[in-house]
Amino acid sequence: MVFSSSRLICALSFMVSVAMIPQALAHAHLKQQEPAANAQLASPPQKLTLSFSEGIEPGFSGVSITNEQQQEIKTGAILRDEKDKTLLVVPLEQALKAGTYQVDWHVVSVDGHKTKGSYHFSVK
Repeated sequence: MVFSSSRLICALSFMVSVAMIPQALAHAHLKQQEPAANAQLASPPQKLTLSFSEGIEPGFSGVSITNEQQQEIKTGAILRDEKDKTLLVVPLEQALKAGTYQVDWHVVSVDGHKTKGSYHFSVK
């Protein structure tokens, strides 16, 4: 079977474009969080740390934490680790009491894609 040069170029172009699709569709996904999802903590955390799969724009991102009564917990300004642009740190301005908490987050990655999600943890 012999390929003409135009068919070979066409086939190579197709393979390169298919290989690039996952990169073009990439979004920032939550990879790790502290406190961890479903964690049961003996003492309350002083901050939340969220690690994403790609760099985050903190000015267009947000994190909220609510208790079991749906009351929002006061947080400080979201900070991005300048050495690791995938890491967001959210200081807690008030100590968490015993109970279950929900963390809701939304981020915009450096390539402009938006993602959101949530998870729970509890304090004993």
